[in-house]
Amino acid sequence: MSVTLADIARATGLSASTVSRALSDPDKVNPRTRDRVRKIAQDMGYVPNQVARSLTSGRNDLIGLIVPDIANPFFPPIIKAVQARASAKGKTVLIADVDEHASDEIQRARVMRKRVDGLVVVSPRTPDDRLDQLAELRPIVFVNREVKGAASVIIEDSEGMREAVEHLTALGHRRVGYLNGPRRSWSNTQRQNAVREACAAHGVDLVEFGPFEPQIQAGVRAADLVHASDVTAVIAYDDMIALGLMARLNERGVRVGPDISVIGIDDSPMSGMAYPTLTSIHVPGSEAGARAVDIVLDLADTAGEAEPAVVQLETRLIVRSSTSPVRDR
Repeated sequence: MSVTLADIARATGLSASTVSRALSDPDKVNPRTRDRVRKIAQDMGYVPNQVARSLTSGRNDLIGLIVPDIANPFFPPIIKAVQARASAKGKTVLIADVDEHASDEIQRARVMRKRVDGLVVVSPRTPDDRLDQLAELRPIVFVNREVKGAASVIIEDSEGMREAVEHLTALGHRRVGYLNGPRRSWSNTQRQNAVREACAAHGVDLVEFGPFEPQIQAGVRAADLVHASDVTAVIAYDDMIALGLMARLNERGVRVGPDISVIGIDDSPMSGMAYPTLTSIHVPGSEAGARAVDIVLDLADTAGEAEPAVVQLETRLIVRSSTSPVRDR
């Protein structure tokens, strides 16, 4: 016979309600009690009956997560953080990858919302004039895009971009390129505005290229444009573009660092493994994912009556080997 909550309650000497909270809503239970209940439940071979729980509570204990491209290094840290935080809360995550097809997001979200208790949508590509169709699928939290009237976790780009431009000016760079991301990207608009403001504040000439898709091949294509220009440093929309840029410049005999400085954005794992290692603006993706789970569960607990939270997280520059003092040309 399967192990029940009542069995665990008898084994622990606790009430069934305390055991239930320890397993389904652990933050509401004393850590020592929670750990004891979990260990005894595991030793007894307890398996939650999700069907029964959903029938009695009206909840599925599922969170829906939608990302534009699961292969893009920006998203895995967010995905892992969402899964880890959800698991700690006794929830399971369903993931949908729309493969950068903005037209698929709303329909995918509508289908998923029927099965889950709330949605986390990361860097949505849906145009501004249709975002209300996503926002109405409450409870819902947007990560890396601000949506009026909806809960959002915003990654603030201005601080990291200011540090990047300050770093380059300290190295003597006075003419800097920016490789734009996709036109449909809300993040690119924020990063574009941030680099413009930072360059204006420090008297740096800014040359813009693109737009480019967040892919290594796009950086390869951008490299020839950069090489034909007179910029001495480049900030790319993300690490993928920056790494493609570096690879192509190397093929053309241009030394990244000594001949031209390159900065990416995301601080993805690949940035520390590239040669030379890539200076990058760290984006707190893991923290953003965890905060999004907390918010969407709070909204679900209050049946959407809670005021939608807007959380801002800051970026920062991580200096590596791809930036060097400007070389006289």
